Amino acid sequence: MPFDPATLTYNDAGLIPAIAQDATSQEVLMLAWMNAESIAQTLQSGQVTYWSRSRQAFWAKGATSGNVQKLVEMRFDCDSDCLLLMVDQTGAACHTGRRSCFFTAIQDGEAVEV
Repeated sequence: MPFDPATLTYNDAGLIPAIAQDATSQEVLMLAWMNAESIAQTLQSGQVTYWSRSRQAFWAKGATSGNVQKLVEMRFDCDSDCLLLMVDQTGAACHTGRRSCFFTAIQDGEAVEV
């Protein structure tokens, strides 16, 4: 039976959080948002496409930066309300130019870049 994005659980804005993880290293790269249409586009094209909440538009990762995410596998959690995207990442995943968006740790009560 084909997968239907409508079977997932979305928030009141019609969005679902999507965690991007490097398929090879397992490094967590970023978190963004998707809607049913961006999920369908991603599954059809193989290029990860998110929904930009600030621009209210589709955002094909890497369209302007060249830092493309190619989908390896899409998973959803036990509650169907969060996605895990296993990706082949080209270049930086973070808009700051870092490999991962998760470069700040809380150590001894302080926020520290790691």
